[in-house]
Amino acid sequence: MQGILEEDKATGTAKELYDEIKESLGMVPNFFKAMAAVDPIWAKTNWERAKHIMLKEGALDRKTKEIIAFVVSLMNKCEYCHMAHKAMALMNGVTEDELQEAIMVMELFQSFNTIATSLQVPCDISQ
Repeated sequence: MQGILEEDKATGTAKELYDEIKESLGMVPNFFKAMAAVDPIWAKTNWERAKHIMLKEGALDRKTKEIIAFVVSLMNKCEYCHMAHKAMALMNGVTEDELQEAIMVMELFQSFNTIATSLQVPCDISQ
């Protein structure tokens, strides 16, 4: 198992990154600490990606983005990510009922996708 770079050990690029993340999120997630332990520039690059997609105003609100992140994390079987994005979703106004419904939609379409793929169903809607 790879280690994490704790905040009190961070210097240079990692320290600057941690300060920025903490200002935005109120804490530094272990996800970024683990990347910073390997390469602080890699962690900074991924923080920039996360800010651009998850934190900036866009066509989707933060609540919707967190529901998507939660469901994709469940589908990918990433315990860390699904737990983190469940917490972030709840912090951004998502209800437990909404999360449960998102799980039901995910499960439905995982099975429908398997059926459609196995039967090689041609799409009946053109673009």
